[in-house]
Amino acid sequence: MNIEKKLKQMYTSRSKHSNYQVLASELEPFLNSNEVKINSRNEKIRLDYILSNVKIKDKNVLDIGGNTGYFSFELLANEAKNVTYYEGNKEHAEFVKLASKILNRDAQILIHNEYYDFKQDDKYDIVLLLNVLHHIGDDFGDDSLSKQKALAQIIEYLNNVLLQADTVVFQLGFNWKGNILLPLFESGTKKELIEFIISNLNEKFQVVKIGVAQKIGNIIKFEDVNERNIERDDSLGEFLNRPIFIIKKKNLNK
Repeated sequence: MNIEKKLKQMYTSRSKHSNYQVLASELEPFLNSNEVKINSRNEKIRLDYILSNVKIKDKNVLDIGGNTGYFSFELLANEAKNVTYYEGNKEHAEFVKLASKILNRDAQILIHNEYYDFKQDDKYDIVLLLNVLHHIGDDFGDDSLSKQKALAQIIEYLNNVLLQADTVVFQLGFNWKGNILLPLFESGTKKELIEFIISNLNEKFQVVKIGVAQKIGNIIKFEDVNERNIERDDSLGEFLNRPIFIIKKKNLNK
């Protein structure tokens, strides 16, 4: 089987989160994106906001729930020193493993095919924790949790991750387990989600940026939150209504 067929087979293996991320730009010569169905969650728009606000060069990065590796490979392409990648889905991890070899990135990316243990205490410069924690009790963790206990564990895990890094890039879904029948916040607004994170953050850390997607003409991009863009815009879809938090240790900004 040639390389393109292998990559295509692994990328399209059915799972709850398959066909979820666009292909990393370096993979385009090896797997034509027109050959696979991709239900993108606007990765490129989110990446642009991250790259415009976080220094990536020579950094050690932890990518939790890395799916098919879009953010891992793009950060390496933007001169991150290395990436530690965690993904519980076997097919996604195998895809990233093969892709890393094809791209000669296998010395720079440490692949763990397992769900991340949020009680670890390894150290990184940057952690990506994007759209993972609302799946507590679903994709990973205790499936007997109540919603209130799930909310408490979301904060506990976020604060644990903060202790491991200088910078954490964070996104959270509005619905527990991705189920619209299980909203985490009473009215499902960005304001509720933002206040929940800020008010429960470990006192040693602070949110330095909150990016919110805006549509201006035909262009959609993340901009810093303000009074004009904080209202939920259902025309953008679920993922683009999720704010991107950039969180740092307080003493790094003095």
